[in-house]
Order: sequence, then C-alpha cells, then structure tokens
Amino acid sequence: MEMRTTVVGLAEEAEQQIREGVWERTSDSLAGAARAAAGLGEAVGPRDTQEVLPAVERLAHLREALAVLAIELARTHGSLAWFLAGASTALSPVLHWRALPADRGRAFGTVVPTSGQFTEAEDAVRHLQDTLTRIAAPIT
Repeated sequence: MEMRTTVVGLAEEAEQQIREGVWERTSDSLAGAARAAAGLGEAVGPRDTQEVLPAVERLAHLREALAVLAIELARTHGSLAWFLAGASTALSPVLHWRALPADRGRAFGTVVPTSGQFTEAEDAVRHLQDTLTRIAAPIT
C-alpha cells in the first residue's frame, strides 16, 4: 500500500498548496497537468479492464504511465514538476518488476509482482489522473 499512500499524500499536499495560493497555476501548468492526466488515462484503464489483462500487458501499461510522467516532467518547471517527480518516485518500484520468467535466475534484480501489487500501482495511477484533472481545472 506504500505506492497508493504516497500518491494520496502528494495529492493532498498539491491540493492544499493550490487552496493556500502557494502553488500558482499558470496556463502552462494547467495544460501540462491536463496532458499528463489524459496520458495516464490512456495508459491505465478502469480496474475491471486492467485486472483481466495478462501480467505482461499490465506491466506495459504501468511503464507507459511512468513514461507519461517523465515526458511531462521534462516539459515543465516549478510546482507541477515537483509534483510529477514525486509521483514518478512513488511509482518507481514498477521499474523493478518483470512479467516474464528469468533465464537461470538472471533478471537484473527484477521481481515478479503480485496481482495485488499490480492493482495498487494501477489505483495509484488512477488517483494521480484524478488529481491532475483537478489541478488542470480552469482557475476561477
């Protein structure tokens, strides 16, 4: 539950910073948050859709989500960049997962995740998507 817990904490901090005016959203950061939210939604679908996929596809989708975060992180600065960096760090255990058997145990330190770990990571991505959607909402 560490991934999800970390992402929830990041989301709470981001929303608090926005409420308190610490995070000043600009048109660029709104657009970046919207792009990231859309990309995460394309990468990881609804729970009922994801859970029936083979492990190799679930892992590929999670890696795509990390790629979305990395690409948007490279395009932005300030609060949005810091938020995306934290989100990437929270999801970084995915980079140590594999879905294929290792030849003679040689797998560069990767491990096969459990179904529960897949679900936790996917839920964390969905929470990030929801948070980024709220961050991208027009300033009123």
